Amino acid sequence: MNEDISITLKVVQILERLEVPYLIGGSLASSTHGLARATADADLLADLKLEQVNDFVNAVEPDFYVSKESVIEAVNRRSSFNLIDFSSGFKIDIFLPRNRNFDRKQFLNKVMVAVSSDDNVYFASAEDTVLAKLEWYRAGKEVSDRQWNDIIGVVKMQESNLNVDYMREMAKELGLADLLARALEPPN
Repeated sequence: MNEDISITLKVVQILERLEVPYLIGGSLASSTHGLARATADADLLADLKLEQVNDFVNAVEPDFYVSKESVIEAVNRRSSFNLIDFSSGFKIDIFLPRNRNFDRKQFLNKVMVAVSSDDNVYFASAEDTVLAKLEWYRAGKEVSDRQWNDIIGVVKMQESNLNVDYMREMAKELGLADLLARALEPPN
């Protein structure tokens, strides 16, 4: 198990202990479903509630830098905050689900993945990983080769397993139908 996953597991175990719904997304998810690559951070989607903030902050503080005020603000605004591992500097970005269909669907579609002989954790589905990466790609003005390569890597590796109808429906809802069509085009 690589260091990125083992650091992320510390946070996942805390979320599980507090019964906070979560899933791992971002480049860790695209590396799981597609082509592996190094990353400087981990992205989690976690439905942390205000009444869980104190317990969460107290549990992560021994191993991570965390700003309790940032966590409270993120929970209230349904935005994000980050944790920084003291020993390595590895960053974990935690995103709170927004009140939209796609965020709800990601939790319904999450998949359990064995990351070691003892640890099974939830990851975003391959379809939702592609859709979330397409959102980031569009938000970044469609110039990130890294994001695009992650998208294409998942599409290539999961090609026959993807629920393309679901992806098209969600992409239309998210305003990403054009990008998804491009990502699904067969290579020349």
